[in-house]
Parts: sequence; structure tokens; C-alpha cells
Amino acid sequence: MSGPAAGTAAAATTTDVVCLGESMVTFLPSQPGRLADVPSFGRGIGGAESNVACALAAAGHRAAWVGRVGADGFGDHLVETIASYGVDTSAVRRDPARPTGVYFRTAADRGTDTHEVAYYRAGSAASAMSPENVPYEALFAGRILHLSGITAALSPDCLALLRELTAPRPGRPLVSFDVNHRPHLWRGRAEDASVLLELARCADLVFVGEDEAEEAWGIVGAEAIRAALPEPSVLVVKRGSAGATVFASELRPGPRGAEAAAGTAAPAASTDTAAPATSAGTAAPATIADTVTPVPALRVDVVAAVGAGDAFAAGFLSATLRGLPVRDRARHGHLMAAAVLTVPGDLTDPPSRDRADRLVALDDAAWGRLRLAPGWTAADRAPEEVRTP
Repeated sequence: MSGPAAGTAAAATTTDVVCLGESMVTFLPSQPGRLADVPSFGRGIGGAESNVACALAAAGHRAAWVGRVGADGFGDHLVETIASYGVDTSAVRRDPARPTGVYFRTAADRGTDTHEVAYYRAGSAASAMSPENVPYEALFAGRILHLSGITAALSPDCLALLRELTAPRPGRPLVSFDVNHRPHLWRGRAEDASVLLELARCADLVFVGEDEAEEAWGIVGAEAIRAALPEPSVLVVKRGSAGATVFASELRPGPRGAEAAAGTAAPAASTDTAAPATSAGTAAPATIADTVTPVPALRVDVVAAVGAGDAFAAGFLSATLRGLPVRDRARHGHLMAAAVLTVPGDLTDPPSRDRADRLVALDDAAWGRLRLAPGWTAADRAPEEVRTP
């Protein structure tokens, strides 16, 4: 069986989250400086969607990554490394004609002028993903399907695939979409980043940064972003050091459409939301009001600002799967992001669930006093937590 209809019929919810996208081998510099001056690099992995899958698996969830890699040593390394985190990689496809993508980066913060990234991904195996060659049974086998705007930018076929996966249909899992606007990937394309708005409007849960909404769509401010994206049940607007603002109606991880109407949807993920979820890809009635929850970020001693957005998404999804309130979902996102911000690479072990739950339960004043430094995930308790009654 192939194609979305067949995949929907065959899908069984055996996985918490399925993530689809390109993962690449990344080469991390042995010392600060320009790429031209760095004498050696250490090998790692990087990819927005595989990062989310790895973080979720490390947090104790059943996660799967679906992608396409070359039939080469780098592809072997990617699949083996991602699987080592406990991620199901059984649906990854190998392409004998195209290579696995790789990239090199400097140690500088991505937001600075000194940050350099050299991508070697044009014509990669992942860019050949299309509606005709992905395993729909695996993609629709989870409670949540997590996608990213990066995939849409890889090729016209990848964009067609994202449109197919976000299209409303009976039995579609809850679709999580991280806008992940990467301007360099859209250069020279017939489409532009406005298609990311189209895709986001078809999703159930959307993550977008205030900065990328302004850059991609010319939309400024969280309220204006929500006005442009009224359809998603949950919209998370990331505001950098200011934290995140969550607009939420009701969110139900599990089947959508006919199965949900038949009463087989998963239990509601939140008890503090304002109204029932609408069908995937349809606008909410004007009478339904959001709950709006601003959640401050943590103070973090940053080592490298790479992978934090993916970690935030993983933390938010983890708490959503657990049925936690909106504020706690965002706080878990901030904690996952803080774990990655205090290490050099894209991935790290998250804090234990008990530890994270204790920190999330802090009152607002104690949460505001937290300051997390490298090594904090291994410490028994942060000083601020110890002082909390």
C-alpha cells in the first residue's frame, strides 16, 4: 500500500511522535575562529526534526524519525547515531544515487556576524523526498506528526510532500509544525517563504519565532501572528529572551477527522483550554476565544545557541503528550532548550523527568530566579530550587 489514503487506513498509533525531515552530519570546530582557520572538526549530527525525535526519546517517549539518507558512510552514521538515542529509524530510506548532506559551522552564536555555516546539501538524498516515495504507514502511526518548514524549502518535491501531509483528511494524526524559516534555502526558488504561512495554517500545533514571522511574512508581534494564523489549536510564539506566548484552544493528540468523530481520539491534552479543537486545517468559529499564556524564559549561561528551538519544541510536545497545562508545556520547553544551550552541540541528555517537574512547579518568583549553567542537568538541585519552600 502507498499514498496518504492507504497510509491513513493502515496506521496504528504505536508511537508517540513521528518526525519527518532531513538530518545531516555536522562538523563542529575544535576551536573558535573562522572556518578558514579552524584546524580540525569533530563529527556530530544535526537536523531539526531528528533533534526533536532524539530529545523526545531521551525524555522517555516513543519517537520515530523518518527521512532519506545516502547509501554511504555518513548515512550509516546518521541512522546509527539517531537510533542510539532510542529513536525508531526503521522507516528511513536509503538513496543509492544521492549523498547524505553534511555541513560545517563555527563556534560563534548563530545570531552574530562571525557565525559561519557551510552546507553541502544540494541534491542530497533528503531533497528527493516526495509524496511518491515516503512510507505513509510509518508517518501516520503516531499520536503526533512533527514537521518543519526546512523540509518544504529543500525542493519542489519536498514542498509537495509537506502539502500532502498537512492536508486535512480523516485519520490524520495531530500535526505539529515548526516554521523554522531558513532564508538561504529559499533563494532561487520559484516559491517564497509565504508558503510557510500556508502550511502553518493547516497544522494543529505551530511553533514560530517573532523574528522569523517578521522576516518571512512581515508580521510583527504575537497578537498579529495569531491573527494571521487563526486555525491552529495551539500557536506558540517564541520571543527569544522574553520567553514564549501560547495561544490555545483545545489540543488532542491522536487521530483527527473521522476516527476522532467516532470517539476514538486520544484523551484531551489540556484541562485549561477555552474551547474544543476544530478540524485540522479549518478556521475556528469567531465565537471561540483563546487562552493566552505568556511564559518567561529562563536565565541561561549559553555555551552555543544551536538546537535550542528544536529542544523547546521537544519539551513542549513531551508535556503535551502528558496532558500538562499550557504554562507547564512552555516551561518544559524552556528547560529542554536550556539543556541544549549549555552544551556545544545540538543534542544532550535532558534533565530527569522528576527534576524537570520540580522546576516547572516553582512559583513565578522562584522560576524567575533560576539561572542555569553548564552541567545543570546532572546536578541534583539548582540553588534556587533548594531555597524554594
